[in-house]
Amino acid sequence: MTRTAGSSPSSNRPLEARPPTRAKGRGARSNISGRYETFSRIETDDGWDGGDDLPALKTEITNETPRTIINYVASPFVGFDRSINPYRGCEHGCSYCFARPTHAYYGLSAGLDFETKLFAKPNAAALLDRELSSKSYRPRHIAIGTNTDPYQPIERKFELMRAILSVLAKYNHPVSVLTKSALITRDIDLLAPMAKAGIAKAMLSLTTLDPKLARAMEPRAATPARRLAAIRSLSDAGVAVGVMTAPIIPGLNDHELEDILSASKDAGAAWAGYTIIRLPLEVSGVFREWLEGAYPDRAGKVLRHIREMNGGRDYDVEWSRAKAPRSVMSRLIRQRFDRATARYGLAGDAPKLDPSLFRRPTEENRQLSFF
Repeated sequence: MTRTAGSSPSSNRPLEARPPTRAKGRGARSNISGRYETFSRIETDDGWDGGDDLPALKTEITNETPRTIINYVASPFVGFDRSINPYRGCEHGCSYCFARPTHAYYGLSAGLDFETKLFAKPNAAALLDRELSSKSYRPRHIAIGTNTDPYQPIERKFELMRAILSVLAKYNHPVSVLTKSALITRDIDLLAPMAKAGIAKAMLSLTTLDPKLARAMEPRAATPARRLAAIRSLSDAGVAVGVMTAPIIPGLNDHELEDILSASKDAGAAWAGYTIIRLPLEVSGVFREWLEGAYPDRAGKVLRHIREMNGGRDYDVEWSRAKAPRSVMSRLIRQRFDRATARYGLAGDAPKLDPSLFRRPTEENRQLSFF
């Protein structure tokens, strides 16, 4: 049943999405031009396609060989100072993904290019081993999955994440993993002993419990049920696991907040976090185009809420990342989150990881590890 703009935001009725018009199984509706491109592209119907659907876009993967793999972060908005991204671009195709603008640096679109033209770093584990072995390296928690998802579908082929975890385990290096994918359970054999030692934790990002909304908004990510099952598997194996209710989109999924937290707690989540949707740079156009195509009856209301939370703009960092919520809707979401986590017994903070266990293998052991 379609929810109309006048329906109650607390309603739990499922939303109905219109079928994609541009590319089946993809989140973006077009290849919106990036900010560094010389020319802007506009898709028009010339009448010659006969109304037939365009052929499905295939995923293209390019190997990238960076010189370093640990990315050092200087930002007041995140709780870590270094991260690893095994892939650029993300096949999950989440229409709201704040990482989409990074493809502009390659002269590619934040739209369909971001989810179909991917870059893999096959030397990631070898680079990590070299960087951790440096005598000048000082260990601190490494965050993985904070930009693009390390367990997106192509990880099944490349297994970069598994190789990275193996190196981190060898050095007893602390790591946190954030993902939308149930594929993380493949690596429980690596994560469980690390978690037992206090050097690993995981979070599953859960945007909605409605499979139809998830399919429309995050077309190639795991279903909500599989993400909850992954939380259960990790928890049962002794891996510290939390849930990230993100992003909360007022007028679209905000009414599910309490239900998501309750279901996650039942699945074994120990703590929870949340973020409200952010639409920096090209993401604004990609998301608006998706929203108006998939949920035209709700688009106006959703966009009004987003602008109200950003001081009248689609995105304003001074509003969206303020220490204290500045809009009425933002304050309401914070209050609901705090009350729900308290009600269900979910911690507000993730457990701390212990960098003191870090050790460098002897040179002889390091050489043997490559065989």
